[in-house]
Formats: sequence, C-alpha cells, structure tokens
Amino acid sequence: MFILRNLWLFFLDFLETIVVSLAIFAVVYIFLFQPHQVDGQSMVPNFQNGQYILTDKISYRIHPPTRGDVVVFHSPQDASVDFIKRIIGVPGDTVKVSRGYVYLNDVKLKETYINDPGEVTSGKFGTESLTIEVPPGQYYVMGDNRLHSSDSREWGLVTINEIVGRAFFRYWPPTAFGLVPTAEPELTMGSIKGAISAIGSR
Repeated sequence: MFILRNLWLFFLDFLETIVVSLAIFAVVYIFLFQPHQVDGQSMVPNFQNGQYILTDKISYRIHPPTRGDVVVFHSPQDASVDFIKRIIGVPGDTVKVSRGYVYLNDVKLKETYINDPGEVTSGKFGTESLTIEVPPGQYYVMGDNRLHSSDSREWGLVTINEIVGRAFFRYWPPTAFGLVPTAEPELTMGSIKGAISAIGSR
C-alpha cells in the first residue's frame, strides 16, 4: 500500500510538471516567440532553405515595424502560409523599381545585402517605374533574393494585422546561430540617411 501511494504521488508530481511546462510553452508560443522554418530560396544569401528561426511576436505591440526588419507574416494570398521577407517601405514612404534598382522616397538604395544588385525586376503590382505610396497600416516587403522572390512586387502590400512578428534569432543550424540584424545601414544612403530607420519563402 505504501509503495502504491508513493507511486501515485510520483505520478501526480510528474503530471503537474508536464501540465506546468505545457502551460508555459503555450504562453510563450502564443504571445511571445514562435519557431519557424525557412522554406525556399527567396531570402538567400541571408537566410538559407531549412534554417530555423524564432519570431518575436511582442515587439510590434510596443512599436511599429521599421525599414530593414525581417518579418514573418501570413501570405496575402493564403493566410495558412507564412512568408519571410524584408521590409522596404513603411507607411508614408514611396517605393519604385526602375532599371534594376529599388528607389525609396526617390532615392536609389544601395542594398549590399541582396543577391543580385542592379538586376531587380518589377512585377504585376509594382510595374516598372510605377511609384507605390505606402498607406497607413501597410508595408512594402521584398525577398533578399530579388530574382527568385514572390513579394510586394507581385501581390501588393502587407497589412500590420498579417504580420506575425520580427525574425530575431536563428537557432539552427549551429553555424548560423545568432541574432538577426536589421539592415538599416544598408538601406541608408546619401540625403536620406537621417530619414531611414530603416514561413514559407517563395
């Protein structure tokens, strides 16, 4: 009887530990951080297919997304699919693709972090030399691998409600372990230096 009682107490303690652990995991997953796996090549060379990242879901409740942030969001075409892209334009900005380059607020960007500088193509939404004005609550996003990315050039702007959060930490593979930086310095050049503060992957 004594043995059974000890076994029962051990089982209750074990069950309590499991329940508490699951509760903590649920709170973290729902409100704070969410793991995602990069699927595809659209963020090469900065994110490789198969890498695992943590998405910060709390920061944008405190402050709005900024230019250069890498964000995870629900695809505007299929809310069940998450994409990872980089924010190029925030509310109030103008964005244009012309002659192979991106222009932000009429200034050509020097994007040293992208795969194919000088070869950026337009799309169905952001056709060649068309200036897109970013309205309140929306964002213009692009993949870093511009020749192989379905992004705002094709299907338009992303709303703040579609953004899951900011990709802030890579945890796998070990060779890529570390924080995900914002590309603000690369998005800044010349006269706009002071103005710019700034998961499926298709």
